[in-house]
Amino acid sequence: MDATFSVDAWSAFAAGLDDDAGWREWAGAPWLPVGDAMPALAEMAPMQRRRVERLGRAALQVAWRCQGDAHGMPMVFASRHGDLDRTHRMLAELARDAPLSPTQFGLSTHNAIAAQYSIARGLAGDYLAVSAVRATPEAAVTEALGLLADGAPAVLVVVYDDAMPGDYDDFLDEPGALHAWAWRVVPPTEGLPRLSLRAGEPAAAGALPHSLEVLRFFLAGDAALPGADGGGWFRHA
Repeated sequence: MDATFSVDAWSAFAAGLDDDAGWREWAGAPWLPVGDAMPALAEMAPMQRRRVERLGRAALQVAWRCQGDAHGMPMVFASRHGDLDRTHRMLAELARDAPLSPTQFGLSTHNAIAAQYSIARGLAGDYLAVSAVRATPEAAVTEALGLLADGAPAVLVVVYDDAMPGDYDDFLDEPGALHAWAWRVVPPTEGLPRLSLRAGEPAAAGALPHSLEVLRFFLAGDAALPGADGGGWFRHA
């Protein structure tokens, strides 16, 4: 399988960052996004939008913008923790011996955000939901490369996560912040930057979640995003 690819469209959202120019400026001098901002997600019908909390809104907003009107492409939704805020509230209810809502449980599963997007847009194509600890963005791109190798002309990759509830502070191995980004991954294309993916481990945590480091690398045009062994993990080929 060829591990080289191009990205022909992208979109991203975080608190204080909601347009391409702002994101490119951020990539040159990155900071950890903080705040409770949520995208409007005006494209989604209000009754459906009510079922989607802030992480889902961020993920669906960037997916909608990046996919545009193109239908039929497979999708890979990727989140290290998923909608943990919702899950955490349900665990608290269990601790109080309160009954769980079947609806809330259904919306907390790892593929629920992808399913809501598929339903809202009337999409009948393939989608995957993946999670791989800090290497979740790399796992998503690996799945996309497999789909390209199987003949898909493009794959929508959506990566999203949020800060974890405070009860999990003792287990954190990287900073947390609400963010979402999407790439439309295509085979290596003339006129577009070429990226490659190399096997390895992500470098030690820094000031950003690893998934935001991947986006920063992409927007800044760095030669490589170093891995734990000092070699490249993502590279501009």
